[in-house]
Amino acid sequence: MQTILIANRGEIARRIARTCRARGFRVVAVYSEADQDMPFVREADVAIAIGPPPVAQSYLNIDAIIQAAKQSGADAIHPGYGLLSENATFARKVQAAGLVFIGPRPEVIERMGDKVTARRTMEEAGVPVVPGTEGGISGEEEALAEAGRIGYPVMIKASAGGGGIGMQVCRTPDELKKALPIVQSKAKAYFGDSAVFLERLIERPRHVEVQVAADSQGNTVHLFERECSVQRRNQKVVEESLSPSIRPETRERLYEAAVRAAEAVGYTGVGTVEFLVDEQERIYFLEMNTRLQVEHPVTEMVTGQDLVDWQLDIAEGKPLPLRQHEIKARGHAVEYRIYAEDPTTFLPSPGTIHAITVPEGEGIRVDAGVEAGNQVTPFYDPMIAKLIVSGPTRETVLEKSRAALEQFQVEGIRTNLPLLRALLDHPEFVDGQYDTQLLQHFRVDGGVKR
Repeated sequence: MQTILIANRGEIARRIARTCRARGFRVVAVYSEADQDMPFVREADVAIAIGPPPVAQSYLNIDAIIQAAKQSGADAIHPGYGLLSENATFARKVQAAGLVFIGPRPEVIERMGDKVTARRTMEEAGVPVVPGTEGGISGEEEALAEAGRIGYPVMIKASAGGGGIGMQVCRTPDELKKALPIVQSKAKAYFGDSAVFLERLIERPRHVEVQVAADSQGNTVHLFERECSVQRRNQKVVEESLSPSIRPETRERLYEAAVRAAEAVGYTGVGTVEFLVDEQERIYFLEMNTRLQVEHPVTEMVTGQDLVDWQLDIAEGKPLPLRQHEIKARGHAVEYRIYAEDPTTFLPSPGTIHAITVPEGEGIRVDAGVEAGNQVTPFYDPMIAKLIVSGPTRETVLEKSRAALEQFQVEGIRTNLPLLRALLDHPEFVDGQYDTQLLQHFRVDGGVKR
């Protein structure tokens, strides 16, 4: 490979480009009309406009992206995360155009992208799954019967869903009857597929994921776990590695299950296997993300490895740079997602960034997609930057985080920085004894608890 087109935008486009340039690759950016003045466009060797602001007409326009790759002489396409990163049709069309898709094979994306198929595959591989339906739900009668078998509360999930979209908790048959058509309709609107399935709701779980990597020579490894339980509306806000409180034996079970999951589907590339961990530390497979994760920097900080570099190696057919016994975890790292949103309502806050000040120093990393003068538009995800803090111990990292978050200033729009600062005073978070319900109880009287 010599020229790589990055089929993404914002901070992840900049982050991927950084490693590509370090390896001597020529970088091609694609951009919508709304993003023409963004840093990732200016910093690329070649930048090609692909359409109007709406994602369906630009960043999800497969034909326009492939045409841009041909026009620019690109050899390969890196999809980043979100957008087309887990779209098997896109991966197939990239390969059909004679280009390298930097990610797993299309059939693996397809198999793990359908949650019903993924559940069945994991069960067959001996990976623990949450009790649920074996296939999609055809209608209300079947849903009620299956919910009775599984036991309430249950969660309705979109089979083709992701990012928390198309999920609804039901604690009674009446709630299930009301929610089913709503979730089916939302699944059709967002994913083009109305199929849904049921899972038992695991109350107050922890959300823990394991980073995996596999090459085309049959080597599969894990790069330890990330704790992702600080969430709002099923979207992650803070992630850390390693998890602050699970037992060593639970860690080993997670690692073994994650590697087994990757091997079961013949995975190649960098990916993440996500699990729920209940109060008894029983683990349940949640899903597999067949792409780079937003929170990959915390793994990079504790292992000293560049995961995009690994992706490029694997895409070129090279073996993994390290074997399992050579991968070490040192210290601790926490990532804070900076969103352009109201810190109490979580509603987006578009507008012009008048000024931005980011912290600096040892163990401080900022992956930002914006600069002063940039517009935050309503067309895309409101995350504008990530602050990653690392150090020898979690206590050191949290102390350093307090100073870094105070130094992080964004003028012109509202951000969730007040929420993140307040989180560092929350005793459950500080003690590491938290679960996915933490932010549900964090706001007091409509404000941010301090």
